[in-house]
Parts: sequence; structure tokens; C-alpha cells
Amino acid sequence: MTNTLVAGLDLGSTGVKILVADDAGAEVLIRQLPTPWRPGPGGTTTMEAADLLATVHELLALAATGLADLRGPDARIEAVAVSGMGESGIVLGADGSPIAPAIAWFDPRGAEQVEALPASIRIEFAGRTGLPLGVQVSVIKLLHLRDQGLDLRGAQWLNLPEFVVASLGGRAAAEYSLSSRTGLLDQDTGAPWPELMAHLGVSEDFIPPFVDAGTPLGEATAAGLPESVAGARLTVAGHDHLVSAVSTGEFADDRYHVSMGTAEVLLRVLDEPLPFDARDRLAEHFINCVRHVVPGKWVLVAGVKTGLLMRRTLHLVGVTDRDGRDALDAAVMEQPFEGLLQPGDVDVAGARNDDGVLRLVMHADGAGPADLFSAVLRHGNDEIAVLIDVMDREVPPATSALLTGGWASMRSVRRAREQVLPNVRVSDRSQDTAYGASLFAARLLTPILSHPLTKENLP
Repeated sequence: MTNTLVAGLDLGSTGVKILVADDAGAEVLIRQLPTPWRPGPGGTTTMEAADLLATVHELLALAATGLADLRGPDARIEAVAVSGMGESGIVLGADGSPIAPAIAWFDPRGAEQVEALPASIRIEFAGRTGLPLGVQVSVIKLLHLRDQGLDLRGAQWLNLPEFVVASLGGRAAAEYSLSSRTGLLDQDTGAPWPELMAHLGVSEDFIPPFVDAGTPLGEATAAGLPESVAGARLTVAGHDHLVSAVSTGEFADDRYHVSMGTAEVLLRVLDEPLPFDARDRLAEHFINCVRHVVPGKWVLVAGVKTGLLMRRTLHLVGVTDRDGRDALDAAVMEQPFEGLLQPGDVDVAGARNDDGVLRLVMHADGAGPADLFSAVLRHGNDEIAVLIDVMDREVPPATSALLTGGWASMRSVRRAREQVLPNVRVSDRSQDTAYGASLFAARLLTPILSHPLTKENLP
């Protein structure tokens, strides 16, 4: 039995997960706690830095206790890599302390800031950053905070995984795939976009030095860590959907990696970035062309908020636990994919990546929980089909798809996506992102390798 253990942390939109693996790649344990969001009016959602760190420390303590039970009191985690959601981060003041809460990527604030951008920035934004211009982008939330009175002079921005690594004792760094989610990174130069930084009112040191995913960033020296974690080597693994995509090893360029969390993301790997004009065209349909967690690779990232809509539908029909979800899943599978109602009896909207507000319009009587969930699944398919059509105009069509994430465990979800995606296969891992992060952690212990996930070093 191997005694070398590593951990991957996944800061997800719904839950914070830790997966501990051994140096043969076998999963040893998984623990999860709810992401400590604080909901506000109108869908506004924030997270205090202290709440996030308390959750991470509690999770590390749970993992330490579990390891002691499984492997004995001498079991140690030798390396930790942190992945997580993009767009959300922490602003640190000049003394290194948080001066504002993290704003969720799905928080609706920022429309005024989008409209107030100079025309020169608005015109170039998508082609230069690879992102569609909208309230989801980090820089828009930063402009909102600035306009609410937050002084950004002398401050620094850390994406959530970067903030956790720094708080555990690592050095502050800006990982490329997470920085690609901010809107501050010029995809062609790999440096901050000067005009946008000037509009925000910050200098280049607002962002710490850029690094690739998997770069060694120090050791875990924070107070209060379990003995089995103290001294572990630290790194940032990168944006969660991209880390999930590398969890299976080499990922074919002609495959969709479909990460099914709060957001459902279709990802394609590219050997080089698409040109400015193509990035601009894709952004019109909320499709990103940004840097991958693997150096020298880029990705197309097409997202829909289907997971958010499915979760809200479950709550709407009174389903709040796994047993209820399984029962609803079975009820949906008893119906044909097209459902039992007449076409047009139920209208659904909200899955587009610039939306996220579940809207159900009932034109007839008789719709039960299974009918509503089926309608939401079909609506998700419709939005995904639009994204696939747009991507197929820019790159050769994909020939297969791999589904990962929590929603992929539902038979009704898998059946739905088989209607719109080619040659669907489902991952056999329960936590692809956390496992992918553990691969980055493992490579910290083998510094002879040039990068955790170069082709010849994939597991």
C-alpha cells in the first residue's frame, strides 16, 4: 500500500470538495461541504473570505480525520492543488486583507457598468479577451464594487482558487485559465489589457504575476492546519471545467467535454487560439475562446445555465434530497423523451448563459413534476443545439462527447443529452474536477516533469 497521498480541492458553485488520492492515482477518500454563499435580494449572492477559508479548513480537518481512520495516524497529504469556479474572486487591500466579499459568477449585478464602458472597449472586448461582454465577467463586478465606493488603488485581485492557495501559505499568483475568466487578460499578448486596466483605475500590479496551472507556489504554513496537511506543497490547478477535462488523461480534440454542474459547459480543446474575428463571432453566442490549463493549448467554452434551472425546478416541485431526485428521475424516464403533454403546453426559458432566471409558463392543466423537469431538459437541449451549430462554423464538428459532473448521474439527463450530442459516454468518476486537481498535486512531487499534464506525462 502506497503512503504518498495528494489532494485536489474543488471550489464549486454548490459544494467545496476534497479528493485524496495515492501516487498510483487511486481515490482514497472524498469529503464535501456546502459552498458558503450568502444570498441577497434579487438573486444577488456573495461569499465572505472568512467563510470560504473556514469551509476549506473544516474540509481539510474532515479529510485528516478520515485518513487517520483509513491509513493510521502517520498518514500525510504531501501536496494540494486547488481548482474552482471562474469569475469570482477576492479583492485584497494594501495590507493583504480582504476588503470586499466575493461576488458569485451568477450574481446579476453589473448591467450599468457594462453600459458605461467606453465604446472602444465595448467594440474590442470579445475579440481581445475571448469572452462575451456581460455581467458574468469579473471585471464588471469589479467596476460595480468600484462604483459602490470600493477604493481599488493599491489593491490586488485573486481568483478564488488563487486566494485559497495564498491563504494556506502559498505565494500569490495569477493562473492563466482563471485569469482568462476575468476579462482583464489580452488573449493574444498574455498580459493585462492596458486600456481596460486604466478604465478600472488600477495598475498592472492589481494582478499578481501570471503562472501556468501546476506551478509550485510554496507550502501549507497557515495556522490551524491539521498536522497531516501542514507543510504540503501547494499549487493552483485552474478553472474547474478545464481541470475536469484533463481528469481522464489525454482528451481528443474532436470530443466535447461536458461538465454538468450549476453551469453546463461544452468544452473543445484547440492547438492554437482562434483569430480575433472568430472570437468576436463566437462571443455573440456567449462562447469563449480562452487559455487551457495545459500550456500551449486553448479551449472553446460554451456554457448554459441548465444546472441552475434544473436545481430550481427540483426546489419548485418540492424535491430537496437525493431520494426525491431519484424518484423524479424514474418518473421522467417512464415518459417518452417528448413528454406526455401537447407541444406548447409548457414554455421554458432561462438557460442561456446571459440569463439563468427560470421561467415556466403553463398554457394548459395537468403538468406534474415529471412534466416540468422534462420540459426543462428539452429547453436545455434547444440551447445546446444552438451553441453546437455556432461552434461547428468555426471548427470541425466533434464526433463524441464525455459527460461529467453531478447531473450526469441522472438517467433522464443522460437520455436528453444523447438527443443532441454525438456518441455520448459518461465519466465513471464522481468528482472529475477534484480528481483532476489531484493530478496537478501529484506532479508537484515529481519536479523532473516539465508540466503536470503534457501529453507524454498523462496518466
